[in-house]
Amino acid sequence: MAVIHHTVLTPSKLELLTSWLPSRPWYHGGAGGPELAKAGGFRLDDPQGEVGIEFMVVTDTSGAAPAAYLVPLTYRGAPLDGAEHALVGTMEHGVLGRRWAYDGCHDPVLVAQLFALVEGRAQAQDQNASDTPDREVTRSRTGDGPLLTDSSAAAATAFTDDREASELTVAPGTVLRLHRALRPVPDGRPVLPQGATGHVAGAWSAPDGSRVRGMFAVLTSG
Repeated sequence: MAVIHHTVLTPSKLELLTSWLPSRPWYHGGAGGPELAKAGGFRLDDPQGEVGIEFMVVTDTSGAAPAAYLVPLTYRGAPLDGAEHALVGTMEHGVLGRRWAYDGCHDPVLVAQLFALVEGRAQAQDQNASDTPDREVTRSRTGDGPLLTDSSAAAATAFTDDREASELTVAPGTVLRLHRALRPVPDGRPVLPQGATGHVAGAWSAPDGSRVRGMFAVLTSG
């Protein structure tokens, strides 16, 4: 289990994201730059205990209406080879020293654990407490067998961004669509779209203080 250190980060995660988010095609904020607040999320454990994995939800109030974004992040003690394009920034951790923060969709450790979550082999963990499952995160998957081979998370994953989401393609017909611009569902019960074979859903806090739920990721597999 990952150990959560309650310490100082310089710059903070929100400061890193304030600079990085406007460069993303799925960011729809105001012209003056993001006005971010941490709104929720969860963590996954790296089986090797080396990489921090966090799925952070942030809300932005800079636009005409508040918006929520899902930002998967990995934290490493050294640069990830070949991932310069995915670097969100570096920060100084009060316990662990310098950490390199990456857009986790480009990190094979996060990709492998995200698919393990969809399959039911990994448990979502509380964002702020060690050794504490996050019961607000739900997942499902139809079908049997692993979605990834040992090497596909690193070598065979195609990545694309659009105006709403990021798509991870790990085999012909097997796509995990990660919702970046989040949409709360009115009754708190996300519904899988037609043709979906799995999902991850969760909750976050809206700017008005209400707790809302929505779809985080949808799997389709042929």
